[in-house]
Amino acid sequence: MGFMDSVKGIVDKGKQFAAENPDKVNSAIDKVGDVADSKTGGKFAGQVDSAQSAVKKALGTK
Repeated sequence: MGFMDSVKGIVDKGKQFAAENPDKVNSAIDKVGDVADSKTGGKFAGQVDSAQSAVKKALGTK
């Protein structure tokens, strides 16, 4: 098994966890966004919100 196979396995496990626990995953994504907004004083709030939406969509939790 090569490096990329290992990475793919980790990604697949992450997606499976997200599918089984969408509320937990969305809560964690929101908390990370809040931390980013806090650290930047809200200067990049629009970009942070866009990133949060993109991650939720990619994981299928939205």
